[in-house]
Amino acid sequence: MTAHADLLRDYRSAFLRHLSRHEESSLTAGYQLGRGALAAGQSLLEVVRVHHEVLVEVLVDGPADEVPEVARAASDFLTEVLASYDMARRG
Repeated sequence: MTAHADLLRDYRSAFLRHLSRHEESSLTAGYQLGRGALAAGQSLLEVVRVHHEVLVEVLVDGPADEVPEVARAASDFLTEVLASYDMARRG
């Protein structure tokens, strides 16, 4: 598998878990995912691209009335995933 495919698989799994639970543990999984991606040298743009791919999959497969809830959960999750990138930038 490629680094992109690995990140996509792991991101999908963690994000779907977050959508079903909305718990601190699922946000922590997102944070750990971001730390791992940063440590592996994956760019911020690659992580955002993967987030978008997974979000589109969820939105296409889900009911329209759940879009606002999914969007809020996606924002919370992405914020956690990108926290490591923000800390690294701040030095």
